[in-house]
Amino acid sequence: MMKNIDEIAELLIERRKKLGIEQKDMYMRIGMKQQQYQRIEAGSDVKLSTLLRVLEGLDLELSITPKDRKAPPVSVHEASANLNKEGLQDDTDDLDFWFGSEGKS
Repeated sequence: MMKNIDEIAELLIERRKKLGIEQKDMYMRIGMKQQQYQRIEAGSDVKLSTLLRVLEGLDLELSITPKDRKAPPVSVHEASANLNKEGLQDDTDDLDFWFGSEGKS
């Protein structure tokens, strides 16, 4: 069970290496510049839409599991269906976040 951002980042690093993908290759897979992707692997906080994009590029999917474990996990199967052409462009809204406009809504 993932409990923090660093654990998720570690999982992403392990998966990328297992697939034989370099950080710079993530641009071709998901349209994300190497510097953006490096921040994710460094444990930076990201938007859910960005995480789903990265997971899709690494052939992973997101599951949400209740803490009580009595209920079955909820899988997000629509991640790839929700990616449209605009979503595959450089993530300028993430760049805006990193460069000081996080106070805007």
